[in-house]
Amino acid sequence: MNSNAHPITQRSSMGLQGLGGSLAMAHRSPISGIAANDSHILTGGYDNKVILRDAATKAPIAVGWHEHLVNHVSLSQCGRYGLSSSSDHTARVWDIPSLKLRSVLPDHDDDVEMAVFDTGADRIVTGSRDRAVRIFDRHGQLLCELRGHEADVISVAWSPDGKSAISSSDDSTVRRWDPETGLQTQQIDLGGIETDTFVICGDGTIIAGNDQGEIAIAAQERIVKLPAHDAGIKRLLWAEARGLLVTVSYDGTVKVWRVNGGFQLDLLRCSRLPTVVWARAVAFRGDCLVFGTFGSSFATFRIGTGEWDLSGVEDTNGINAVCLAGDRVITVGDAGVVRSNGVPISNPGSLCNFLVSCDGAVLTGGQTGELFDALSGRVIHKHRSPLNCAAVHVVDGIAKVVVGAYTGEGLVLSPRADGQLGLEQVVQLHANAVKGVAACAGVLFSVGADGAAAFHRARDASLIRKIDNAHDKIANGCAALADGGFVSVSRDRVLRFWRLDGGLDEAIATPHTHSVKCVAASADGRHVATAAYNGRIAVFDRCQRAWVVDHRATLAGISSIVSSRGGFTASSYDGEVYVTHP
Repeated sequence: MNSNAHPITQRSSMGLQGLGGSLAMAHRSPISGIAANDSHILTGGYDNKVILRDAATKAPIAVGWHEHLVNHVSLSQCGRYGLSSSSDHTARVWDIPSLKLRSVLPDHDDDVEMAVFDTGADRIVTGSRDRAVRIFDRHGQLLCELRGHEADVISVAWSPDGKSAISSSDDSTVRRWDPETGLQTQQIDLGGIETDTFVICGDGTIIAGNDQGEIAIAAQERIVKLPAHDAGIKRLLWAEARGLLVTVSYDGTVKVWRVNGGFQLDLLRCSRLPTVVWARAVAFRGDCLVFGTFGSSFATFRIGTGEWDLSGVEDTNGINAVCLAGDRVITVGDAGVVRSNGVPISNPGSLCNFLVSCDGAVLTGGQTGELFDALSGRVIHKHRSPLNCAAVHVVDGIAKVVVGAYTGEGLVLSPRADGQLGLEQVVQLHANAVKGVAACAGVLFSVGADGAAAFHRARDASLIRKIDNAHDKIANGCAALADGGFVSVSRDRVLRFWRLDGGLDEAIATPHTHSVKCVAASADGRHVATAAYNGRIAVFDRCQRAWVVDHRATLAGISSIVSSRGGFTASSYDGEVYVTHP
């Protein structure tokens, strides 16, 4: 077995300012989808773009657009068509290499997470967060709608013979469908553990990767789970002719396995992912793997040698979090660069998801699982999975920080004798990713990717109440109210008000048409601001009982929002900060 990283071809740190006229042909936000063949690389990103590149030279050929971020892209086996799936509730078919839009696949009621062609590129199967699987022809005509999943559909595929469509969902099942009759023909229960990804082999064996880092092999009416990673598996690839399985995980590794028939896997190679590489987007290209990144272009991994090529991957200016520290506006984003009033002050060197101010310090963390002092870039703590959110709470006059992780833990840090923060306790807040955490009046409130809400005592992190179905879809964020209690938002586009004892006070429909990403409350608790992935900001006045602001600040997504003097300050994936006054 070969393990660990081999030499890396250094990526550029020139940044977008050095790209000049090529800005339109490079991604400005993370690359969330990638597909490849011998001639072309197709990528889709959080900047709403679909970009086609020459596979040999990486030179951009053409660009297409969605009205919202792109979740996934694929290429037809014949190489004549591209396919993109977006949070604008559509999938789109493109001619290759012109990227001329051939057809739009509508009829979805929520984000389209994945879409793939059948072997002949005549039919397309899509999976959506509206819990449906749909079959279209290449011209955008809906042929069949398949219902049965009880949660968001995340991944879809065709069987090699084209006689079945297969789907996986957050309901922890993989299902096989007859596209002619619309009937479900098989259901594989993964034991309550969610999966984001699966592949189907030529003999019908289904291999899935789950949120606990296991590989689940379903064959011969058996399901065998094998430990593979220290955190959830985000993407699987299967090379039938070579019998190779690729697993990519939020533990920061990619692994290549030989499948020796039955339920036997042999590890051939393991490598750490460079900090710029995003585990959710990967594709085969010959003997290499190509990866989406948090930068402007794709990365390449040579399976045979274990070498990474990051040439052409330049930093982007997307912002993922903003906080206010005195008269300073602190931001951090995809490139891991921390800025104060727009001026770089430190570079933790990896994508960061949050900022939180605590006793004069500012903390950040993200994809590498490291918690940083944002002002200096110093590492404070290293966790096994990415970090997503954080909040400050005070116990007996001592300010502590709780950090939410992708693996469901809450990391409680407190001052040590030397004045530095150290890990005090690890609490399992949720079964999967912690999407938001807030503190008020001795209570820690958190929401999870499975829609759950949890209330813990700040003093000892003991559980007060857990509500498994607090939200109808993935919860995305929460905030504390100055007059006591909490608010939370979800993909279901509802604003919920919670009491300190865990009771739900009220659920109010928001004016948003797309998933709500984040929420903040004003210092006096009167106003609550919500912001969405499509750039829309809305403000609810609790006294007037009305939405008093509803506008689209940017065509890019809003990544975070915080209370500021007289209003709210929001950060965006477009690299800008927007101020809204209620």
